[in-house]
Amino acid sequence: MGLDPKLCTTLAEVSTATLTTVLLKKGLRRVWMRGTRPLRPSQARIIGPAFTIRFVPAREDLATPESWSSPRSTRAAIEDMPEGCIAVADAVGVADAGIFGDILCARMRQRGVAGLVTDGVVRDGSGVLATGLPVWCQGVAAPPSVAGLTFVGWQEPVGCGGVAVFPGDLVVADGDGAVLIPASLAEEVAAIAAEQERLEAWIMREVEQGAALPGLYPPNAENKARYEAWAREGGNG
Repeated sequence: MGLDPKLCTTLAEVSTATLTTVLLKKGLRRVWMRGTRPLRPSQARIIGPAFTIRFVPAREDLATPESWSSPRSTRAAIEDMPEGCIAVADAVGVADAGIFGDILCARMRQRGVAGLVTDGVVRDGSGVLATGLPVWCQGVAAPPSVAGLTFVGWQEPVGCGGVAVFPGDLVVADGDGAVLIPASLAEEVAAIAAEQERLEAWIMREVEQGAALPGLYPPNAENKARYEAWAREGGNG
């Protein structure tokens, strides 16, 4: 489940906002996971392959504290997470039952998991922050997961925040939330997005110098030629 270092380096300079635009141009509209806000506002961007986790609404005979000791549990899923992955948890949007607390997040951090992304919430908020594990979620809630959810499995397709996520898809998360890039499109999207970032940096420079937006954003033929000349010169001047 390792990530190509070159791909990681490219995406480290690309915002999730740019990625959603590039993916939209390729026909993918549902790539931004609703409810995925950074638990710590200053969290750095994370990039990694998705390790999926799935919950369904609680069923009283299954969602019990005893289930935490089952071979098929969140604890077992965490022990299967490889270094560098991003745990993507489908919590069906439930916001009143925390899927993970400080101990589980501490174990994930110890295993080298890059971060947790969920459309649900976590519990033990201050403790989770203290673990240093980057988390994107709807917020915090005191009740445990079994108060509102039943854990059913891992490494299968899930729906997180309205987005279909398959194991191994690429996830990028920053201050604007978490975005999915289908694994088969990752290299192409990264290359296009990097060029888009470069173009928009030039456009911003033009705006700061007083240029009007029509014909600049998006650029017409004349401004495209000016941008290309600037890029050929190394992006200086």
